[in-house]
Amino acid sequence: MRRQTSMHFRRKRSSLVSSTVRWSKPALVTFLLLGMAAAAQGPTEIKPGFNLFTKQQDVQLGQEAAAKIRQKSVMVNDPTLNAYVNAIGRRLAASPEARDSGFSFTFAVVADPAINAYALPGGPMFINTGLLRAVDNEAQLAGVMGHEMSHVILRHGTNQASKAEILQLPLALAAQITDNGSLLGELAQLGIGLGADSVLLKFSRTDESQADLMGAHLMAEAGYNPTQLAKFFDKLNAQDNLGALVFLSDHPNPDNRSRAIRQEAARLPRQTYGYQTGQFQQMKRALATIKEPPPKLNTP
Repeated sequence: MRRQTSMHFRRKRSSLVSSTVRWSKPALVTFLLLGMAAAAQGPTEIKPGFNLFTKQQDVQLGQEAAAKIRQKSVMVNDPTLNAYVNAIGRRLAASPEARDSGFSFTFAVVADPAINAYALPGGPMFINTGLLRAVDNEAQLAGVMGHEMSHVILRHGTNQASKAEILQLPLALAAQITDNGSLLGELAQLGIGLGADSVLLKFSRTDESQADLMGAHLMAEAGYNPTQLAKFFDKLNAQDNLGALVFLSDHPNPDNRSRAIRQEAARLPRQTYGYQTGQFQQMKRALATIKEPPPKLNTP
């Protein structure tokens, strides 16, 4: 009797195992197919939007605006800090999206405690010492710089200006070409300046989302892990201080920002991240010697 019971138990157990295998195969196939479909989709393709400016006008506008920022800001001339941000910037600028944009990017450090960086049309980028203090590693700094570079590549500043003054802007741009004068001056007559509320530097949440995703692309192509950008945004969102508030006010927080960056990172071709200049700690030591002016509520 015990032998029959034992045989019956073995047959039942074997049936259960077989059933488990049969049920797991469809699930496994579905999982693999979904994974292959996601991989096949690849990175999100993002293109610049409507624009009344030519690329050359982007460059001219950025150069004129950068000159004014240098006049009114406390520029950092420390060779270590400038060499560091330029090394990261050049690596990001070597990515296909940045190269194909045709813009020449420049990088400078501003003595400002606000956690911020901003890039002007055509390529000039300014990195605050407050941002350099806030980042926990080089990849996070590369992520913010890649985000700002993406605003330039996608021409978000002049796109915003084009939408804001769609009726009057064509005449102003034509007048500037005819007179060969200041483009920034022509725009100022339309109320488009370089202040904290300028449409050239205030981007929509859609713009921010696009810059996040393209910034992730630039990071990956430069050898930096894109998820570090998501971690930096998580860090700022968890803080309740002036520096974080300034950054988030200048960079409106899209819904599920960190999750979207991580999802985009998963869509990128698999690779081993870990590029470093090896100068992060040296940058931090040089940064400790920089004296900053009192914080401002808005930059630039």
